[in-house]
Amino acid sequence: MSHQETYYRNNTAYAEFLAGWDAAFYSKYVRTLAPEKRGGRVLDVGCGVGQVVGQLSGGGFEAYGVDVSQPNIERARQFSERCQLYDGKRLPFPDQHFNTVGALNVLEHVDEPEAFLKDLVRVTEVGGRVVVSSPNFFRVFGFRDYHPRMRGVGNKWRNWKRIQEKRRQMKHSPDTIRFDHMTPIVKEPFTPDDDAIVATNPFDMAFFLRRAGCEILSVACTDRDVAKPVDFLLNLTPFRFLMFNSFVVARRLN
Repeated sequence: MSHQETYYRNNTAYAEFLAGWDAAFYSKYVRTLAPEKRGGRVLDVGCGVGQVVGQLSGGGFEAYGVDVSQPNIERARQFSERCQLYDGKRLPFPDQHFNTVGALNVLEHVDEPEAFLKDLVRVTEVGGRVVVSSPNFFRVFGFRDYHPRMRGVGNKWRNWKRIQEKRRQMKHSPDTIRFDHMTPIVKEPFTPDDDAIVATNPFDMAFFLRRAGCEILSVACTDRDVAKPVDFLLNLTPFRFLMFNSFVVARRLN
């Protein structure tokens, strides 16, 4: 069985954890994911307990959600009947079905991240946006580094060297590129992303979205709303690829 099936399928504790999310955590994602036209069709993949779908529906959009967790979907249906359980492998929708498609803090938990991104693009219309936000496990700069992969000078130096290796690989042998995988952390109490199995980062995310037929519109290291001057400075230079999070917005070209 896959990591998603064994860890999340019937995990009521995880549903409780997601239900405690502050709305400020996903407000930027909601705003970025919203279709340009009122009434547009939008999909939140890994919808959790439905807060994002609820906000989008309340904003006048035809919002759908899918998740691999039965307890999550039971809660999400309190927001919308358009939330449904899926197998985590292939989205249960036809090609080009949505104006916008997104996944917030999901990619780091999936067994086949390359195929996952390709499937997000598959169900997005040509010209539509794909929004993917995940932690940057390849952090070189930062603070409040909550995951061991990010923490300490030694890990940051290893991340920097791995980034250089990946960039050379993308240039000289792109067909061999894959996301790096990690062993999930089992401990009490649970902290965010203990369960992560993919070392998500903006380099790989942008690479595979391009391979799936997208152009990259923006890459930011901030996944939530912060003061505009701070947000501008943090995302002004290429250093944004080396900090905090990976908030990637793409447009499907073909």
